[in-house]
Amino acid sequence: MSFAQSIKATFAKKFAGAPFSLDQQSPIVPIRHMKFDFDPQQIDYKFYMNAELASAYFASLSIFLTYGEDLVIDTARYHRNLIQDPLLKQRVTSLIGQEALHSKLHEELNDAFLQVDLPVKLFRTWAGWVFDYGFNRLPQPMKLSLMAAIEHFTAVLAEYMMNHEDIFFASQDEKQRAIWMWHMLEESEHKDIAFDVFQTLSNNYALRIAGFFPALITILVLISTASLLVPFYRNPKNLISLSYWQDMRRSVGLIFGLKDGVYGSSIQHIFDYLRPDFHPNDHDTSAFLAYYKQRLLNPIDGVLAPYFVKEFTPALKV
Repeated sequence: MSFAQSIKATFAKKFAGAPFSLDQQSPIVPIRHMKFDFDPQQIDYKFYMNAELASAYFASLSIFLTYGEDLVIDTARYHRNLIQDPLLKQRVTSLIGQEALHSKLHEELNDAFLQVDLPVKLFRTWAGWVFDYGFNRLPQPMKLSLMAAIEHFTAVLAEYMMNHEDIFFASQDEKQRAIWMWHMLEESEHKDIAFDVFQTLSNNYALRIAGFFPALITILVLISTASLLVPFYRNPKNLISLSYWQDMRRSVGLIFGLKDGVYGSSIQHIFDYLRPDFHPNDHDTSAFLAYYKQRLLNPIDGVLAPYFVKEFTPALKV
């Protein structure tokens, strides 16, 4: 039995007879405040499965994510005023709150990366070009589509990470582990909100697909290409190092391998977005959410317990 199957079986049994469904997202999405205080001296640049290039991909992703999350925040704020349904409007407020904190705390992680000689300034410049001169200048209907697509990719990533808990414990860097597990939990928690906003306000299939491909190119191509520079930036001698090229081969497998790579093994999930009747909740992660809320948020021994500050749920305004 796989980890995913065992989690679903465990929680299906635990909640048998209770008002809990494994087939839909909870409408209640809290906003959690965290405090990590990253120490650059404790940053593990091989955090992801002890692979330098695979870890560089996630460091690069952390930088680009802040720009993507800011686009989601701005777009969600604009379209929240057009929504009539009080529950969806409340959920959009939760999405905005969660994404604002993701952006803030990833920026703090990125500042720590800068102190350990990662090309953070360069990547921020590149991301600025992509967003400030590209995505942020799109008309609102296209930004709405792009918001839904970005949230699809983060949901795919979150589901992969939830199904591979061991990746977080390949390193002793507890704070990097904590921020990614917290981010993973909340991306899965709000994965349907942006899509529901798009469907409510547009429901245009061609427009939805138009937003998918820029997100695909940015996340799978642009960020991957940027991450190749990290080891050279840290140490130009890597170009003639056998261990570097061995690490590259392993890292490519970890990210793009068809059997167990992050995106390679998720390819069906990624392109399922192109299905006309697709909905994020077709990929049920509610059992994972139940498991990880206990695993992460238990006040006694939860992984996030040392960093948790407070949480609240926006008011429902009828």
